[in-house]
Amino acid sequence: MMRFRFELVPVDEVGPWGSGRSPCLHWFALTQGWFCLDMGGIELLRYAERTVALFSLEGSRAASPWVDYYVVRLWEDMLQALPYILEPVPDDLADFVAAGSAEWVDTDDPEILHNTLIDAAYDACGQRCVDTGYLRFGPVLRWWRTVGPVDTVTVDWQFAADPDGEIAFTAPLSGRASVSTDEFISAVTDFDHRLFEAMQQRVDRLTATGAPTEIELDIPRLIQEQAERRTWLPRALAQQVGTDWDVVRAGVPILAPHRV
Repeated sequence: MMRFRFELVPVDEVGPWGSGRSPCLHWFALTQGWFCLDMGGIELLRYAERTVALFSLEGSRAASPWVDYYVVRLWEDMLQALPYILEPVPDDLADFVAAGSAEWVDTDDPEILHNTLIDAAYDACGQRCVDTGYLRFGPVLRWWRTVGPVDTVTVDWQFAADPDGEIAFTAPLSGRASVSTDEFISAVTDFDHRLFEAMQQRVDRLTATGAPTEIELDIPRLIQEQAERRTWLPRALAQQVGTDWDVVRAGVPILAPHRV
């Protein structure tokens, strides 16, 4: 079973942004918390015990085994990639997308830079990626959908190992897992629903009590942003991207010539 798991920091403990005399809170900041992606028991954003212990000694909020950041960042990145993830990859290009950049030639070569065929092949992979570069040694998650013989979404993950051995995760450094497309959509929808239910409680509370002492908070804007962001998932699900797969096919031999 695929599930986006998260927990929000208690609202009274959310760290305001900025310093000096005008620290502020806003919708994004109020999603501070911990989160992970559970792919059938493999928690891709769960720290190893030694890393949790290290953070605890340092007084970090990452005393939770899950990564410590703003939960909405994962939600935003998934929704940005969602229309591309849901666009099926043709069978003859599935292996190219699955392999990712490991097979690409040096794209710094001036002879292939700004080549529209290269760009199309590159984008066919890049637009389906969710990069957790805001985390120390976080993974790149590459997603793609295939429709035959079973309609499936696959995620491939690649972690960069910490040479100092301090930041480590429980998941293997690389791996791959698949779920049905229906299950994938249900997991994203469930994540969206639970996040907005949790955030609505915060919006309602702050609307009633006002901002904490000496913290700036635009309550009308907070209410407006909550309503606006609720529309993002339906729009992402409805978006049709229309990749020109013939152009991608023409770019693959240039970007990954050994596949020819």
